[in-house]
Amino acid sequence: MQLIFLSQSQAILLCFIVWLVLMVAAALLCTRLPERFFDYSAWFYRAHPWENDGEIYQKLFWVRRWKKYLPDGGSLFKGGFQKKKLVSFDKDHLDRYLLESCRAEMIHWLAMLPFWVFGFFTPPIVIFYMLLFALAVNLPCVIAQRYNRPRIVRIVRRNQCVQTK
Repeated sequence: MQLIFLSQSQAILLCFIVWLVLMVAAALLCTRLPERFFDYSAWFYRAHPWENDGEIYQKLFWVRRWKKYLPDGGSLFKGGFQKKKLVSFDKDHLDRYLLESCRAEMIHWLAMLPFWVFGFFTPPIVIFYMLLFALAVNLPCVIAQRYNRPRIVRIVRRNQCVQTK
């Protein structure tokens, strides 16, 4: 329900500003949460049977073709962790990769949620466009994380099996 009435140019400018603030707020929130919130074996983050260890994303969306073009926000924050390329197979690095992929996924889920706030200062139809925008900007990043994480989990498990032999 529109409560604030602005000119079209003011509303458009405010949309850009509000999206930027909301996305940064989601990232800041998740970077300050304790690591226990990002356990890759937790139900929310682990690969579910219907995902077929992430392969569903390759079948439906051809994720391998375009994931290399996604930005990596890991370098935006001090102490951030880049996930674009796997630079080491060291256990500590892989564990950190898994943790940070969960964090990245949560950031993008949280960034999608507040699309409805635009209804306070835009006509109702704009809320639909803001939802489409939120999905278009964030879902590819979620898909990439959900595709990559099971592959890294397999590497970690394979390394654990080799070390126990």
